[in-house]
Amino acid sequence: MAKHGSLLYAFSIILMLAVSLPSEAADQEDRKTYIVYLGSLPKDQLFSPLSHHIGILESITESSSPSNLLVRSYKKSFNGFAAKLTDRERERLANMEGVVSVFLSTTYQLQTTRSWDFLGFSEKVKRNPTVESNVIVGVIDSGIWPESNSFSDEGFGPAPKKWKGVCKGGFNFTCNNKLIGARYYIDSTARDEVGHGTHTASTAAGNPVEPVSFYGLAQGIARGGVPSARIAAYKVCGSEGCSVDGILAAFDDAIADGVDIITISIASETAPPFHEDPIAIGAFHAMEKGILTSNSAGNYGPAERTVSSVAPWILSVAASSTDRRIIDKVVLGNGRTLVGSSVNTLELNGMSYPLIEGKDALRSSGCVDCEDGCLDPDLVKGNIVVCRQANGSIEAHHAGAIGAITSTTRSDVSFVVPLPATSFSSKDYDVVHSYLNSTAKPVGNILKSEVIKDLAAPTVASFSSRGPNNILPEIIKPDITAPGVEILAAFSPVASLTVSSEDLKRHVKYCIQSGTSMSCPHVAGVAAYIKTFHPNWSPAAIKSSIMTTAGPVNNTSNSTGEFLYGSGHINPLKAVDPGLVYETSKDDYIKLLCSILDEASVRLISGDDHPCSAKTGKKSPKDLNYPSMAGTVAPGTSSFSLKFRRTVKNVGLANSTYKANIISKSGVDIQVVPQVLSFKSLNEEKAFDVTVSGRGMPYGSHVSASLVWTDGTYSVRSPVLVFSL
Repeated sequence: MAKHGSLLYAFSIILMLAVSLPSEAADQEDRKTYIVYLGSLPKDQLFSPLSHHIGILESITESSSPSNLLVRSYKKSFNGFAAKLTDRERERLANMEGVVSVFLSTTYQLQTTRSWDFLGFSEKVKRNPTVESNVIVGVIDSGIWPESNSFSDEGFGPAPKKWKGVCKGGFNFTCNNKLIGARYYIDSTARDEVGHGTHTASTAAGNPVEPVSFYGLAQGIARGGVPSARIAAYKVCGSEGCSVDGILAAFDDAIADGVDIITISIASETAPPFHEDPIAIGAFHAMEKGILTSNSAGNYGPAERTVSSVAPWILSVAASSTDRRIIDKVVLGNGRTLVGSSVNTLELNGMSYPLIEGKDALRSSGCVDCEDGCLDPDLVKGNIVVCRQANGSIEAHHAGAIGAITSTTRSDVSFVVPLPATSFSSKDYDVVHSYLNSTAKPVGNILKSEVIKDLAAPTVASFSSRGPNNILPEIIKPDITAPGVEILAAFSPVASLTVSSEDLKRHVKYCIQSGTSMSCPHVAGVAAYIKTFHPNWSPAAIKSSIMTTAGPVNNTSNSTGEFLYGSGHINPLKAVDPGLVYETSKDDYIKLLCSILDEASVRLISGDDHPCSAKTGKKSPKDLNYPSMAGTVAPGTSSFSLKFRRTVKNVGLANSTYKANIISKSGVDIQVVPQVLSFKSLNEEKAFDVTVSGRGMPYGSHVSASLVWTDGTYSVRSPVLVFSL
């Protein structure tokens, strides 16, 4: 390390002599404070960080007093400094050998798990604590860790009188006035041994806990959407997956126990028919009892038609990013620094290690790259393995490598890794690969992860399952998107952080995870929050309020936006006061089921003797009173005209007049009749028709628009989508 530090210093001196000085006007330019990160401190006892930092500044500035530009010098735990720089000076520094990164020093506030603040839902939002403490969130998942501070009952009174559940968590499992109920349907305990259920429960309704972080990353306050609410945990999943029969049993119990909202972050690879789907079945009967179910859309994107949560009585949730992004960097031996994706809390102590390609370190000729069991421990020891396999870091860790660099198609999300490792897009991976083949002794250094601000957020995560809806194409799914990327929340202290069988020594109480599993409880928390202000609202009204108040999403893909995020990005504060809602009753859903199932099946589902009689009728999926509107057109038709019938209920101002506005760039003709809705009282309902007309559409094409009802106070938006299939 002493040699390394001396060389770094020598390189900087050489660079000082080689770089031309900036113009005299540079010192007059606007200066901003930047952080210049230089990595680990050299071990050379003679190395003077302060002198080194001033020397670097002298090489890139014309200022007569470079030391006056230095704001602070980092010299105790790592090597770097803060300085007031011009844009040109910053650029010169960024290109210097030995400089890891140069980034603007912005103003930070004490942070939460960030996702709730990103939604504009701070700790100081208006709440009804007494009412909130009467709300019970049922979590159907992998159990819960009852001793977590996120579930402490300090300050809580007895369970709500409406609670009819029990605490049957198994041996050495105790509930309290926060965690008021627990049941298990697999294993012999409701205790969470994989971490997933603890994470989702705390995201929906966990207490505020501070300070928390993941080995120093994402430090702040962890809290749920409704921290005063109660939690009931239903364990249906373990390390091997989730029991279908257990899911139905959990719904059965949760409904009877008296929960108000159900969050279930479980999905299948494909959408089964409603009557064969345990979640659709359970959620339907929850809806009957006034309970809204929030369900994850699935993690099978970016392919289309992968969303598995498609029943219209379920609130189906996609996953999107927040403005906090976790990245990692690799410094190659040629000085090139590349930005990758991983939650890497491990470090190589500033040292560079040899790079070896996975295909050159195989056990046998029958192996491919870094597949399970394929790397030779003797060949990878002391090396950083470069793998095209996205999960190559797991095999690299298993084989005893010191680090790993992998390729990924999901460079928009970072996952926890078991060793110093990061993943690159194919483009940046090819840069690494080219360097590896360009020199006889390629080396690299993998740095610890850091947090940056993502100005493009929210964007839908690449893993998030997409529409269209394979069962009912006329019902847009997912319904909504919410934060699901790199979410910090409570975790089971006995759970493994990664799937690596060797990663068994690290245990945490709060962990960073990504998935629609993480976005789903965010929406459940918002639904519970709405329930505290409108305890008598139906599941459909709560769902409508969330969908019609959603905000815009940055669509960075080539996919149809509505198939990614439905109505948009959730906005908790607007959702609590939507102005108008689209009500949908059990009878409406029954009429819909009559159009897709035989009457005998519907009879069993509904409990009605004649659910599909001529008197009750059938309802086309297109005409369900849904907050979004979608219709399909057969390819090859010369023109089309689709009519949507909808009814809205006034929940805003008693005397109000709403006007219809169409926002469209699609070139289709959209007519709304009537164009004005006048209300004289609360809960009054008004019907209207939306007709979309246009020319024929080739297979796979779509046109989209938005209908926005406005009265000067409220804006109630519904996406309108027509596509060909």
